[in-house]
Parts: sequence; structure tokens; C-alpha cells
Amino acid sequence: MSSLRSLLISKYADHISKNLDKAASCAIRDQNKLLQQLVRTAKNTRFGKAHNFSKITDHQEFIQQVPTRDYEQLRTYIDDCVSGQSDVLWPGRPKYFAKTSGTTSGIKYLPISSQSIKDHIATARNAILNYASKNSITDLFDGKMVFLSGSPRLTEQHGIPTGRLSGIVHHEIPFWIRGNRLPTMPTNVIEDWEEKLARIVEETCAENLTLISGIPPWLQMYFEKLLDFTGASSIIELFPKLQLLVHGGVNYAPYRKALDRLIGKPIATLETYPASEGFIAFQNDQNDEGLLLNTNGSIFYEFVPLSELGSDDASRLGLAEVSLGVDYAVVMSTTAGLWAYLIGDTVRFTSLDPYKVKVSGRTKHFISAFGEHVISAEVERAMGIAIARHGLNIIEFSVAPQISPPGGGAPYHEWIVEFAGKTPANLDVICKTIDAAMTDQNIYYKDLITNKVLRTAQIRPVSKGAFRRYMSAIGKLGGQNKVPRLMNTRGLADCID
Repeated sequence: MSSLRSLLISKYADHISKNLDKAASCAIRDQNKLLQQLVRTAKNTRFGKAHNFSKITDHQEFIQQVPTRDYEQLRTYIDDCVSGQSDVLWPGRPKYFAKTSGTTSGIKYLPISSQSIKDHIATARNAILNYASKNSITDLFDGKMVFLSGSPRLTEQHGIPTGRLSGIVHHEIPFWIRGNRLPTMPTNVIEDWEEKLARIVEETCAENLTLISGIPPWLQMYFEKLLDFTGASSIIELFPKLQLLVHGGVNYAPYRKALDRLIGKPIATLETYPASEGFIAFQNDQNDEGLLLNTNGSIFYEFVPLSELGSDDASRLGLAEVSLGVDYAVVMSTTAGLWAYLIGDTVRFTSLDPYKVKVSGRTKHFISAFGEHVISAEVERAMGIAIARHGLNIIEFSVAPQISPPGGGAPYHEWIVEFAGKTPANLDVICKTIDAAMTDQNIYYKDLITNKVLRTAQIRPVSKGAFRRYMSAIGKLGGQNKVPRLMNTRGLADCID
């Protein structure tokens, strides 16, 4: 039986769910209104004055005055914020800086304002409450909830708390969920991931868990260590009331079979799309893998067709102009003072009523060593087909170009795969399945295969734990760090065994 507290939360969840449905039907109106609010609020900042915000009245004028920028191109302004200056990108000073890493910029410091963190927390809350309401669940909040995240220990940049986004979020958790949250603070601040995970296992193994949140590879690692520590046969044996896995960051599909096996049965999942720049989208319907775009919060979106990215006359489309099935680079302007900011992600719209997306890759994570323009979504789908057709059980994989094969011959795409058990004997058949899926999706790749510029993709099995050892060696094991699904160089491929 649900507690009175959970019944009250359920009533609130119904209210939130109805509001989300209403907002989804007004997305374009809300986005236009938000752009006006953003520009008006920031018109007297240094950035606003330099870009004539006082003269901007619509999206086209915004495009004319404010070019798209990545972190390096916006860095002068951000560095001034970090140095303690006020009214640079947004009125006042940031409430936090989210510390993250970039491929070319090294450490990045992304400003977070009081408004933007409030929206971030509200969107995360809405995702879970909407799930509870839509599925008529009233006892989700009676148990404990585990959030596998980065350390909440923050440093300071000129008096402004600074840390990983997941650590910052820990300090903003709503009061009504704090008593249910695990791990405890002393455990959560442990920096070494292996040590931290061992402590989390000890703290949680005897609890009544109803929800577990984290990126799929670390969920898998947590479950494996739980079973090793307790001797239980399945996660559901340990936590019989476990109802929901909340995940994001990487595609869940390649991990689903392994996670279902560890749990002991299929379990409901909820995909979210948070980023240091803002909480972008979440799954609002368990029967639809598309993620509902957060359109009435603190983010104004623009979308640049990936095929045009980098050109001087690249299109910058508002919601009313996007199409289904096209890969777009995401551009955001936010209440934290990021203006026409390229976040580095690409998405495809799966629905225009309401607006839903799926993450298709990264603008800098691709393979085009031979002009093939392969993106993450394509390799994820190809591996998913191979897993389903051949009953594969994999832990992790990544793809890289093999330009100069050790044995000679034509180059190829090398799929580095860590299998959960014994390496399958039919790797050549699996490679053909993967290659067929790739040629079906990517015309450039198909042409290269047809013309024998490339030969069929090759799988290189690696030893158990190889990806974890690699991530540990580069200081990125745990938290929200993710194995790159594909790279245009052989940095990862040549360092893993």
C-alpha cells in the first residue's frame, strides 16, 4: 500500500503530466516568447550591447546579430565570467560553473544561472513524475532511489561553486526526495570510481530500491558488483520492488540484453537527455522512444542541418522549420547566457507533433576517414541489428578506421567489441550483418564498399574489462564519462587490448 506522502506526490504528478501535454501543443509559441524574454533580459549585458539586443525583435534579426559559436569562439566572454566579472553574458554572475572536458578546449567552464539550474531540476522532476502519472504508479516514492553520479564536492572560481553537472545537481535536489536519495554524501564525494562503487554497493544492497539512475555502462558495472558482493542470482532478487531505470548519455539498446540478464527480467526504462548546457528532452511515453523536447523552459533552440554545418551560409532553423529524419546540429541560447551555442550534439526529429528527438551523434564524433560520413546513430543501429539477429551479449564497443591494415589489403572500419562471455565463433557472419546494416543506412559507405575502396567491417574482440581499464587509464572511469562510440582517429583503438 502506498504511503500518504506517495499519494500526495501522485496527485502532483498528475498535475505536472497535464501541464506537459498542454505545453507540448504550444511549443512554437513558447519558443518565440522565450527568445524575446532572453534578449530583453540580457540587452544590457556586455554581450547584449555588442550584439545589438535592443534592436532584435524576431528570430531572423537574432540570426543577423548573433552568429553561432562553439566554446572556443565564446571563450573570451566565458573566461571573463570565470574571472569574476558581472553582467558579461547574463545579468549578474553565474550561480555555478559546470566543469566539463572538450576535445579541443581542454577543461570547459559552462555558466549556470539560478534560472537555468531551476529549470534543469524541474525538467528532471517532470520526467519522473510524468512517468509515474502516465503509468498510474503510486508507490515509486516509497522506496530508496540510487543516482550514480559524479562527486558533489565543488571547488570555487572567484567565489562561484564549480564542479561536474551531476555533482551540482546534488545540491539542488528538491526537499521531498532528499530522504530517499542514495548514495550518502560521504560515499558520493569519493573520487576514485572503483572505491566509490564498492561503497555504494555496501550502502544499497539491503535497501528497498524502487528507482536506479545512471548511464548504461555504469548501471551494468553497479549490478555486476552487487551480485558479486551479495551472491544473489539477480538484481530483482535483491530489490523486488525495483520499478524503473532512468538513463541517458549513451544509447541504451546495446546494453539492454546484458542489463535484463543481470536484473532477472525486463524492467521499465526512462531515457533522459540532460547536458551541462541545459536539460534538453526526456521520454514522456513508454511506447515511444522519441524524447519530448523541453520547449517552455530556459532553452531557445535552433537547428543547423549537419550537411551544412561549417558553411558560411548554413541554415539556422527554428522549430517550425525542421523536418523528420534529418540530422541537425543543436544550437542553444539559454538563461545562463549561452548564445547561439553549438553544444556538439546532433539529433533527428522523430515527431513534429509534439516535437520529439533522438540523439544521433556528436558533431566531432564521426568517421569520415574515406569520405563516408558515418555517425553514431548508424553504428548503434547496426550493432543493434547484429545483437538481435545473432543473440549477442556485449559489454561495450567502439568503431575506428583502420587505414593501414597490419596484414595489408584494403582499409576497413574496425569494430572493437568486448563480449560478455565467450567470443562468438561466427565473427565473419556477424561482420557481414553489421556491414549490410551500414550500407543500408549510409550511401557514402555503400559506395566505398561497392567500389572496393573499403572492405567489409572487421570485429576485433578485446579482453573482459578492456574498456574499463582504458577509461581508468585516461582518468575517465565512472560518473557521466562515456566510451566514445566512434572516432575518426585510432587513439582509442590502438590503446585497448
